[in-house]
Amino acid sequence: MAKLQITLKRSVIGRTVDQKDTVKALGLRKINHTVVKEDNAAIRGMIFKVKHLVEVKEVEA
Repeated sequence: MAKLQITLKRSVIGRTVDQKDTVKALGLRKINHTVVKEDNAAIRGMIFKVKHLVEVKEVEA
């Protein structure tokens, strides 16, 4: 199964509470922090909600 590499590229300062919570739920803490998550509908939905804050790349499992 494919995986997604998600990197926080912009600050969450001044963002809405739900966007901050979504970034936290993805496991991102600081700018340029990267996590690798399974590619599924739930993760894709979270990424869509904060797409202006993150950078996403597909990686092979």
